[in-house]
Amino acid sequence: MTIAFANVADARRLARRRLPKIFFDYVDGGASAEATLAANTGDFDRLSLHQRVLAGLEPRDLSTVFLGQRHALPFMLGPVGFLGLFAGGGEILAARAAHAAGIPSCLSNFSIASLDDLRRAGCAGPLQFQLYVLKDRGLADEFLAAAQAAGVETLHLTVDTAVTGIRERDARNGFRAATRIGPRMGLGMALRPAWVVDMLRAGRPGVGAVRGRAEFGANILEQAGTLSRLIDPALSWADVDRLRERWSGRMTIKGILHPEDARRARQAGVDAIVVSNHGGRQLDGARSTVSALPGIVEAADGLEVLLDGGIRRGTDIVKALALGASGVLLGRAYAWGIAAGGEAGAARVIALLKEEIDVTLALMGLSSVDELKRLGRDAFVDRDVFGPADRS
Repeated sequence: MTIAFANVADARRLARRRLPKIFFDYVDGGASAEATLAANTGDFDRLSLHQRVLAGLEPRDLSTVFLGQRHALPFMLGPVGFLGLFAGGGEILAARAAHAAGIPSCLSNFSIASLDDLRRAGCAGPLQFQLYVLKDRGLADEFLAAAQAAGVETLHLTVDTAVTGIRERDARNGFRAATRIGPRMGLGMALRPAWVVDMLRAGRPGVGAVRGRAEFGANILEQAGTLSRLIDPALSWADVDRLRERWSGRMTIKGILHPEDARRARQAGVDAIVVSNHGGRQLDGARSTVSALPGIVEAADGLEVLLDGGIRRGTDIVKALALGASGVLLGRAYAWGIAAGGEAGAARVIALLKEEIDVTLALMGLSSVDELKRLGRDAFVDRDVFGPADRS
């Protein structure tokens, strides 16, 4: 199957045409006025790169090291909840596309497929898992055990959702509030017959991590609402310390925007920080991830830092790497690809970003991603466009 679109924005338009509004708005929307969502993408445009010529370039090497391994590309597929509602078997399709491209894939705690589902489907490449800590710590331990059994290499502890942001699109559509499909929701789904057929083929959806647990509800809407309500608002650094003791693999803290939290994460002994504002879906008015990145890198003092949020172009990835990120997590970009065309759609997004990174490096006179990282802020026309690092 060949999926033809020219950029990530095209994938978004195709996803919008294919998905019921309730699910498109879920993946597309942000919190409140969506100011932080807009800043995540807009602040990349404030960075201007140096163009260089006559560099006598050989073919570019796009591989680089992040999270303990050298990967073919400087980005990976980050966790996106309910991916299996965008295309049947969405999480499996995404993992296959990632592994074919030589990059990791991270499964969300809110995924339709479980880690075991991915392994049984033949996804033999590197897997990562996003963990939300619930009020029931025993259940969190069961999630850890499942991750260990599946050979998960990196655990991403997500810490920025103790209170769910006000997501007005979801409120209008009834997502996470409704417990069954009502007439309005049903009509919205019926208007997308190709999606309906795909879902029927895939079977009745549910949250894979709580499969078989009647207390979470009988359908995907009930399970999503229950799981969200059970995320522990009392999560603290003591829980991070406990998880660090119990988890023997690599561990990141995902959701850091403040330098002091970065310093505390380093003290906790995690392997990396993921700078993230949850795709602009939590605190509206928070900083964009790319503007927060330089201060976090400085405060991390050698601890590995990755960036999540706002990536729509290969140039965005190049800019994040030059600001000190060791790698980048994709979110909406590949989710739109899955919605637009399944595995082929995700593969197309990966290929487009790969090509854009390659062309960008060539026009900057650089031969590799590693050379870009060494160049750092000298890649920019204005090295201090976001001002001095925040040392608060």
